[in-house]
Amino acid sequence: MKQSEFLKTVMPFKDKVFRVAKRLLVSTEEAEDATQELFFKLWKNRSKLKDYKNIEAFAMTMTKNYCFDRLKSKQANNLKLIHSNYKEKNTSLDRRMELNDSVSIVHQLIENLPEQQKLIIQLRDIEQYEFVEIAEMLNLQPTAIRVTLSRARKTIREQLIKQHNYGIS
Repeated sequence: MKQSEFLKTVMPFKDKVFRVAKRLLVSTEEAEDATQELFFKLWKNRSKLKDYKNIEAFAMTMTKNYCFDRLKSKQANNLKLIHSNYKEKNTSLDRRMELNDSVSIVHQLIENLPEQQKLIIQLRDIEQYEFVEIAEMLNLQPTAIRVTLSRARKTIREQLIKQHNYGIS
């Protein structure tokens, strides 16, 4: 595979790889390193890429595995899960603060989910992958993805309701 063909194949999902890495790892720098490492591995194995029917799903699986390995490594002592890509312009300060608080709460609730639920929320609700694609990436049945996503959303919804109703009798 030529360089131009390789770039045409992998560049469309570069940002998705980065966002998944950022969801799973600590910082922008860690996510950038993970993204760079993934694309380096893809480049080294570019001759085998034609064997995969869905290169994007393969890349996302590689990203997930690499990030989990990083989290398990000794270097993971300082890693924590963060994600903040929400920005809104032309909004009053009060409204922006309220939105930031709400977004922060949701991010914190996602952070507290089990790893699999967290990853499925990221892939489905943020990256907009289809159930079949997520199932292929995670080596699960689409039905299992739907059930896990439903449980994750229910947990988040219940926690939000609990926080919003706190102190109200």
